[in-house]
Amino acid sequence: MLLGAGGLAGTKLNSSPVPSMKGLAASLSSGFFMELLGMEVPHLPKGEEQSAFSAPKVTSFVFRMLTSVDPGNPKSLLSREVPGLAADDPFLLREGSGGTAGAPADYHPGTDELAGAEDQQDPGAAEPDPGAATDPGTDKPEDDPKVQPQPTTAPDKSNSAEQGGSSGAGRDNGAAGDTSIKRVLVYHSHPREAYNPLLGAESDNPSSASPSRNVLLVGSYITDRLEQRGIGTVHAKDDYATEVPDYNWNFSYKYSRITIKEALAANQEMTELIDIHRDSQRHGKTTAVINGQSYAQVYFILGHANKDWKKNEAFANSIHQLLEKNYPGLSRGIWGKSSGNGNNGEYNQSLSPNSVLIEVGGIDNSAEELKRTADVLADAIADVYWDSHDAEKAAAPEKSTGSEN
Repeated sequence: MLLGAGGLAGTKLNSSPVPSMKGLAASLSSGFFMELLGMEVPHLPKGEEQSAFSAPKVTSFVFRMLTSVDPGNPKSLLSREVPGLAADDPFLLREGSGGTAGAPADYHPGTDELAGAEDQQDPGAAEPDPGAATDPGTDKPEDDPKVQPQPTTAPDKSNSAEQGGSSGAGRDNGAAGDTSIKRVLVYHSHPREAYNPLLGAESDNPSSASPSRNVLLVGSYITDRLEQRGIGTVHAKDDYATEVPDYNWNFSYKYSRITIKEALAANQEMTELIDIHRDSQRHGKTTAVINGQSYAQVYFILGHANKDWKKNEAFANSIHQLLEKNYPGLSRGIWGKSSGNGNNGEYNQSLSPNSVLIEVGGIDNSAEELKRTADVLADAIADVYWDSHDAEKAAAPEKSTGSEN
C-alpha cells in the first residue's frame, strides 16, 4: 500500500511540480518537522500532542495529498467546483458599485525586461505632473473596445476632494492633528508593481524600481493628502529586491512585516496600516468615469488566515462605504483570500485591526487617474480616522466618570 501510494504521489507531483509541492509543504505541520529533527537531536523537547507519524495523521496526510480533499474539512469536497471555495480563489465579501468584472488579478514577477531597461535610462526621473492631465476620457485606449468604463452619477462635489477636501477637512488642526506624531503607515509589499502609462511602454506585467513609475507614486499621493488632512503619516519606500540579500519574491510579506514592526516600534501612536498595490487587469476593468472624469478603481483585500479578520473588515468597510456614498463606482468591493497554493492569506493584517491591503488601479491607469483616486481614497481614510478619534474623545469623559464612582 505504501509503495502504491508513493507511486501515485510521485505521478501527481511530477504532473504539476510547483502547485503540488506548495500544497505538500502546506500540509505538513511544524510538529512533523520537529519530530524529524528529534530523531537526530535527542534532547529536543518532545510535544505532548499525538505524533505526526501516528496512523490517523499519516492516513489523513496521504489522502489529502492524493485527492486534494481534507477529511476534516467537508468544504474541500467542493473547493474546485464552486468559485470562492478554493484556497487560491478570492471571494467577494462586500460588493461595490464599480461593476462585476470579477476578482482582482494577482501580480507575479516575470522576465519582463522593462524593470531594468527603463531604470537604466532614467533612474531619477521626477514624478509626473498631475496638473498636465490630458482629456480624462482619452487617457488610455481600451484593450478591448467592447469594454468601456461606465459613466456613473455621483453626488454634488461641493465638499469633495476636488473642491478643497472632503466634509471632514476642517478637522485637521489641534493636538490630534499634529503631523509630527505619526499615526498611519503607508507601505508596499510589492513596491515594483508599475503602470504602463508611467513607463511609456506596453506590458502585461509592468515592473519598475523607479518610485515615479510604480505604486510608490500612489503611496506618495496618499501620504501627502493625509498630511494635508492633519494626520501624521509615514511612507515606507523600501525596494526589497535591492535591499534584501538573497531576495525572494515569495517572501514579500515577511519583508514588509519587518518594515511594519520597525515603524510601529518607532511610532507608538501608529494605528493604521495601508498596504498599497495595483491590480493586474487591463484599463477597461480597472477604471470608472464619474461626473465626466476618469478614476482608477480600487479593491480592498482581506486575509482570512488572520483570525481577527472581521475587525479588519470593519475598518475596510468604513472606507468602502464612504467611497460608495461619495464616489459610487470607484470601489470594486471587499475581497477575502485564504492561505494556500501560493497565497499569503494574512497580509500582516494581524498586526493591527486597522490594517488593509488596497489595490489602486490596474496596469494601464494613468498618473492623472491615479492622482484623482489617491486623493479621494486618502480623504476617506482621513474621515474614518477622524471619526474614530472623535468617538474616542467623546467616550473618554464617560470612562473617567465611571471610574470615579
